[in-house]
This record gives sequence, C-alpha cells and structure tokens, in this order.
Amino acid sequence: MSRIAQWRLRAAVRLLRGIEGDSAGFRPKTPSPASDGRPRHIAIIMDGNGRWATARGRSRIHGHEVGMREALWSVLDAALDEGVEYLSLFFFSTENWNRPHAEVAALMRLARESAQGFTDFIERGVRLLWCGSEKGLAPEVVRALREAEHRTRQGRATTVALCFNYGGRAEITRAAAELARAAVAGRLHPDAIDEGVFARHLLLPTLPDVDMLIRTSGEQRISNFLLWQSAYSELFFVKTLWPDFTGDQLRALIRTFPARKRRFGTTTASVAAARHQGAVRPEQ
Repeated sequence: MSRIAQWRLRAAVRLLRGIEGDSAGFRPKTPSPASDGRPRHIAIIMDGNGRWATARGRSRIHGHEVGMREALWSVLDAALDEGVEYLSLFFFSTENWNRPHAEVAALMRLARESAQGFTDFIERGVRLLWCGSEKGLAPEVVRALREAEHRTRQGRATTVALCFNYGGRAEITRAAAELARAAVAGRLHPDAIDEGVFARHLLLPTLPDVDMLIRTSGEQRISNFLLWQSAYSELFFVKTLWPDFTGDQLRALIRTFPARKRRFGTTTASVAAARHQGAVRPEQ
C-alpha cells in the first residue's frame, strides 16, 4: 500500500471516529481552527536512532532505517493534519562525517530514499527545501535532493526544510563572509547591515523563525541546529527515541504549545496588548 493510500485510509478512520452518531444528520466533528498561539514553524532534532537499535541488539544503521522509514512519515502526516506551515528536520550534520564510514554511507542512502519519499506527498501539498552544503556529497545524493525540490516546488500546505549536511555555525559564517565580500567590493555599506539584511544571506532566507524546537532521546541541547532561526524558539526535550516518536506525540506537543508564555524580551502585559493590536515581534 502506497503512503498516499495509507494516508487516505487513516483520514477515513479519523473521519469515522469524528462522527457523533447523530441520527438526524451523521455530521462529522468540525475541527476547531488553529489559534494564533500555535506554532507556525516546528523544528525537530531526530535523535536516538543508534540507542534505539543498540537496546534491541541491532545495528545503528537499522535504527536510522526505522527512524527514517516510519517515524519521519508519521510525523509529516501529523504536521500536515495540524496545518504546520514549516517543518525543519535535522537529518545529517556537518559533524556527522566523523561517524563510522558504514554508518555515513547508510545515511547517504537513506537521504536519497527520503528525498524520493517526500515526492509521495505531492498530492497533499508538501514542498521540500534542502538546507545544507553540497561539499563532500556524492553527485547522486545532490541530484536526488535537487530533483525532490523541483518535483515538490508547487506545494503550499507544508514546507519541509531538510537539514542535510548542515551546521548552524557554518551557515552563519557563510552569511557573514558573503556580506564581508559585498562590503569590500563596495556593494554594501557596513552600517547598512542589520538583522534583516543578514537573514537574507542565510541558506533559506524565506524560512521564518522557529517557534517550537523538539529534540527526541532526552538530550537537552540544540547541537548546532538552526542557531539563528531558533533565537526565540520554545524548547521541548522529550525522552522518546526517534524511531518510537509518532505523529500523535507531535500532536500532543502542539496542544501544549499555547501554554508557553512567549514574551520576546518584554512583559506579559505588553505581549497581550501587542497580540490584541497585531503581531508580536522579537526585540531588535
């Protein structure tokens, strides 16, 4: 059964579960609209594949396979259902090159498979963007990622930023170097560089700030992931290892998000007043 067929089956089951049983009309439940307090951009550090496999007497590679072939698609399905506009996934960091050769090779293979897998969600409006460097990657990996970007380019429901061969510090230093070259060449005055100008030189300039950053496996650090974009993100550290993480767990975390008090350096009263008038912006 294809992923689209599986999604349709799950959607039908959810619809049937939502029926109230009203003999007058058998109307399904109408989902409540997302409130302004729900996350627009969710970023996930998909951690714990190796530990999950080791605990079961299997290879680390098996853990990566289960995490990419099961947890990933369950989470994407939930993100689509919840109306998440942006979903950033930390797949492979620039530091991961230091892992054993066989494990790195397996991750490269899984990257190609995952790129193809995202195209199965074209019908549901997924757009894939690759966030990372081509340095060190085999041509077939780059080709698979670029092809998936091209094939999903019309997606408007959820944009997935696949952070592959990515490092937050490298992204920031790359942007700084571009701005320095522009200043030296006389194309940009140094005093004209502000946060907005800097952000336009990041790998994905259209990617909004992260609202909710999730790390699985119980580790409590962000490990060089979207450092610029996560400056004001709410952090959620869950003990579940990535292969066991499900779309239902993501849904549960999304439900808790509005309880977080996001003040952006100001006071609760000021935030409430600003929300009443419009959008709240981080301090400059």
